[in-house]
Amino acid sequence: MTKSQLRMISRKLCLGLCIGLIFCCAGWAQTGASLSGVVTDQRGAPLPEATVTIKNVDTGVTRTIATDGAGRYQASGLPPGRFEIRAAKSGFADEARRGITLAVGRDVTVDLKMQLSTPDACASGHEFLATDCSLTFHGITLYGAYDVGVGWVSHGLPQSPYNYEGSSLVNRNANGSRFLVEPNNLSQTGFGIRGKEEFAPGWSVVFNASTGINPQSGQLANASRTVIDDSGLPRAEYSEAIDGARAGQPFNDEYYGGVSSTDFGTLTFGRQRALGTDTMLLYDPAGGSYAFSYIGYNGTMAAGGDTEDTRWDDAVKYRLAHGPVHFGAMYKFTDGNGGCYSDSSTWTADTCTPEKPHNNAYGFNFGGNYGKFSADVVYQHYNQAISVLNPLLGPQSPSAPYQSTTDSINTNPINGVNLIGTTNTVYGIVTDNSAIMAAAKYTWDPLRFYGGYEYIRQTNPTNPLGVGATDQGGYIMSGVEDNNLDSPKMVQIWWTGVKYAFDSKTDITFAFYEQVQNDFRLPPTCSTAAGFRASCAGTLNEGSLYLDHHFTKRFDGFAGLAYSFVTGGLSIAIPHGPGVPYLHNSNFAPTVGGRFTF
Repeated sequence: MTKSQLRMISRKLCLGLCIGLIFCCAGWAQTGASLSGVVTDQRGAPLPEATVTIKNVDTGVTRTIATDGAGRYQASGLPPGRFEIRAAKSGFADEARRGITLAVGRDVTVDLKMQLSTPDACASGHEFLATDCSLTFHGITLYGAYDVGVGWVSHGLPQSPYNYEGSSLVNRNANGSRFLVEPNNLSQTGFGIRGKEEFAPGWSVVFNASTGINPQSGQLANASRTVIDDSGLPRAEYSEAIDGARAGQPFNDEYYGGVSSTDFGTLTFGRQRALGTDTMLLYDPAGGSYAFSYIGYNGTMAAGGDTEDTRWDDAVKYRLAHGPVHFGAMYKFTDGNGGCYSDSSTWTADTCTPEKPHNNAYGFNFGGNYGKFSADVVYQHYNQAISVLNPLLGPQSPSAPYQSTTDSINTNPINGVNLIGTTNTVYGIVTDNSAIMAAAKYTWDPLRFYGGYEYIRQTNPTNPLGVGATDQGGYIMSGVEDNNLDSPKMVQIWWTGVKYAFDSKTDITFAFYEQVQNDFRLPPTCSTAAGFRASCAGTLNEGSLYLDHHFTKRFDGFAGLAYSFVTGGLSIAIPHGPGVPYLHNSNFAPTVGGRFTF
């Protein structure tokens, strides 16, 4: 065989090999699939050397790869079928995506965002000050914050040592301008302990116990006490009074325990934040700030109608995350004492009917994220929700020395030897509340946009509460209004805002909030000539702008201002009597301060 013949045979073999490779690759392209993406931390920074495990759900076969320096991963040559993917890295909670379907020749992109797990325990005092290490001992973590500032209000009141919400929001009894030491501006001052201890692969025991305090006085946060301290005083001598879920309890924030599973979710029982409160903290541009957020300061939206219901006692709560989608459910069992009730215009403590409490509640939450967009929807219903008011006592209030048993217009006195005293007791309106909320946020670096809306429907309670019923923190109600609403009260709240990351340490936040209520007075005679009442339609608006700079991982300083005003029925200063207006229907409140977290 000559050399020319050998060269010709070689050329034919090479040509055949190339053709075979082309057909082979073409056939692979038709039958293989690929999966790729980027793994980032909670701020969007790439995570190199993260372990990505891809599992074929149909066959059980897994493939494990590591992300590169840019946080990228890629797996090709995957067969068609159903897959799930999980990312793991030390210091971060595992992140999983399920329900991924690969088809012939399809390239699918799945990005994973991982959240920090509990930071490493502090090894020294210097490390505690310089980093965000945790105060963890034998699986138990101590955490908390101290937040205090100084501010000026155009129309304010002296601070109560039990108050925890400051004076930034317009107040019905606020009088002159004043400089004040303001508590809890960006977050609640307080401390707590939490733990998560694995007892079986993928299963852990979890618990949390936390409380809030007034940073100036050191007193436990106690909204009810601020109201009680104003009892019997003339309006000109009031201090700042609020309503809220923190009523001097030893653990006035949360106190719960339960179990958590990486695959089946988390189930807990005890005193817990409502689903609406959780959602508010996620989607409020000001993060529930008392100084710069109406929905954080007031809590009406977070609680589905009444600020006391931002936290539910004796409640079971379930949370489950499945890939980019999450679900929550919550149920509150009845607790406390229902008091003694009568709808007669004249009655005694001997002839009233003992009531059982019917203050159960339930709620549901659905949400998820897609890329840089996330959204949640929450429904909540609460029976016998209580809104505490200043007692109807004192020179500026109706002169009759008794508490109402039905409503504020047609008051029924309490007679007999077993009269409930007004000392250290509270007076409140009782309603059944239903609320639905939708909220969303979108990140477009360096901006984060927020927005939300809630519709609340309040009716007179199906089951009334009586005088002597228990309220938050074990306080006794010496006055109860079970028939306060002439017709259903509809409250709408919406908010929007943007947070701008000026640099890695500084954020600038703008937020706007509005509450609108309907005219639920019958007959509907609400005008300037006829005189407004609290049952007339009205609005409350607040806008805020503030800067927050992190000097270290633990210490940040802030400065900003808030302006709020009320109109119509929301500018009536109940409980001083029908038609009594706010002393001033607006408030301007600049504030500066600092916060230390651990």
